[in-house]
Amino acid sequence: MDDLPVTTQGESVSARSTGPTLSSDAPSAGRPLRPRDGDDTPGDVLQARLTELRDAVRVTRFTLPLPSAERAGTVATGMVAQLDDYLLPRLERLDAPLLVVVGGSTGAGKSTLVNSLVRTPISPAGVLRPTTRAPVLVCHPADMSWFSRASLLPSLARTSGPNGDHRSLQVVSAQALTPGLALLDAPDIDSVVDANRQLAGQLLAAADLWLFVTTAARYADAVPWNLLRTARNRGTAVALVLDRVPGGGAADEIGPHLTEMLRQQDLGGVPLFVLPETRLDSQGLLGEAQIGSLHGWLARLARDAEARAAVVRQTVGGAIDALTVDVVILAAAAEDQVAAARTLSDAVHVAYRAATESVEHGIHDGALLRGEVLARWQELVGTGDIMRALQARVGKLRDRAVAAITGRPTPGEQFQQALGSGLGVLLKAAATDAAEGAGAAWKAHPAGAALLDAAPGLVHPSEDLDERIDRLVRDWQRSVLDLVRTEAGDRRVVAKASAYAVNATGLLVMVSVFAATAFIPTGAEIAVAGGTTIAAQKVLEAIFGDQAVRSLAERARQSLAERVAALFAAEADRFTSALTGAGVDEELSPRLRALSTAIHNARPEVDRT
Repeated sequence: MDDLPVTTQGESVSARSTGPTLSSDAPSAGRPLRPRDGDDTPGDVLQARLTELRDAVRVTRFTLPLPSAERAGTVATGMVAQLDDYLLPRLERLDAPLLVVVGGSTGAGKSTLVNSLVRTPISPAGVLRPTTRAPVLVCHPADMSWFSRASLLPSLARTSGPNGDHRSLQVVSAQALTPGLALLDAPDIDSVVDANRQLAGQLLAAADLWLFVTTAARYADAVPWNLLRTARNRGTAVALVLDRVPGGGAADEIGPHLTEMLRQQDLGGVPLFVLPETRLDSQGLLGEAQIGSLHGWLARLARDAEARAAVVRQTVGGAIDALTVDVVILAAAAEDQVAAARTLSDAVHVAYRAATESVEHGIHDGALLRGEVLARWQELVGTGDIMRALQARVGKLRDRAVAAITGRPTPGEQFQQALGSGLGVLLKAAATDAAEGAGAAWKAHPAGAALLDAAPGLVHPSEDLDERIDRLVRDWQRSVLDLVRTEAGDRRVVAKASAYAVNATGLLVMVSVFAATAFIPTGAEIAVAGGTTIAAQKVLEAIFGDQAVRSLAERARQSLAERVAALFAAEADRFTSALTGAGVDEELSPRLRALSTAIHNARPEVDRT
């Protein structure tokens, strides 16, 4: 690589450069890097994949507040901006004029340098900070059509004069610039105005070449070096201007120190231009002798198509390679979002599964046949009468059982209400425990805690739960009676009996449901319910037959289980809806990784273009 001149007070110094080689015999107008006839080129595939990546990332939101989410959001914003501001428009016109963004710290002399290079004060310079509030782009009149339209940096409105709006881009022309290259005076990278700092970063990301300006007094500051490392990591072409170097041999001390710092940051080949401290002329410009070396370097770069192509290849290739790293960050963050969503979903499932099991246990263990329910049952059937009826023959048993039960409708209603009330208490307790359990699990997770902050009522059962439980119990009890009517439709005794017989038989089915699975009573159940399980079983077998009784009770039990499952599913859906509302995309990570692979595969084609 050729040595590039670095001047300081008229003395010539040299520094190795990784910038483009400038051929002395290169043609003044190089061939275009991309056909303009509309035919597909190797870069079209890459551009299509990059567009897909931009569209996918643009709508991506890392809504669950995980440690990786904040960084991913910043990376996503920067990725979309660089794709829109630089990569996509540059790939559309690889032969378009180079954009050289002049950046640096506050008071480094960026605007003065730009004005001096074009030999006219087009960008305001002064002692007030920040001086550059809105960016100014200057190009040769022949290149105005490219920079005036919103291809590069489409989010910035184009203006022909200053208006103070930092979201606008003032585009002016200057004959002193060589066609093929434009200079953009960016706001300070360390501006006291946050919007200016953000804009400076956006402009630097849209540059083909960074012309980084620092001073002899501030060249070791941390902020510029952070930006230079960013440029290095992106593979962006960079040139460095060391401004306001005092005389008296200061350049001999500062130059080697700065060169060593560049070498330590893997930037040892960056072209370096040293400008001596000097008086400005009446227009506030540096003398041509001071900027001659830099001006000549930029002019040769503008005239040399191959040199411009080298800059484009380096910066575009570096930006594309940097996307691969960014995609890994986004994909990993997307996977974190999915993993967190599954953890929270599993916690809800566990809590409400435990509630279901609690209710199932309460149904099967005979606990509901204690207390008031047992008292109402004993009042209903009468102590001793039903047991004596069980010893008679089946025909008399059916008549006496029907008479005994249907003759006392009020106790039957009381028993049904007591049974329903006990079931309701069981369901409410289980739903409350589930909501508290799921809420506790979510509170212990950063993503879940944030969702609960937005919907604090989730840790309690829904407000209309009591009403829905009452409706569930009534509907289930009614369905049991419907089952009895359907099963008894072709049985003479029950069919000829009054509606009280059906109601009483339905109560016996309910007792059987809450007493034991498949009518296998245990000693504990008999002791708890005072023989009610056997009584229910024998009466039902006498009316319907053994197999029909088993089927009837199982169907009633299954109906109740389905209703309970639906109730708890609705309660769990409150958590699920909150989680779904976060918009976690399970397909985002594989989609991003697939696009990254496609972009990586298409990348070499651009190098050969």
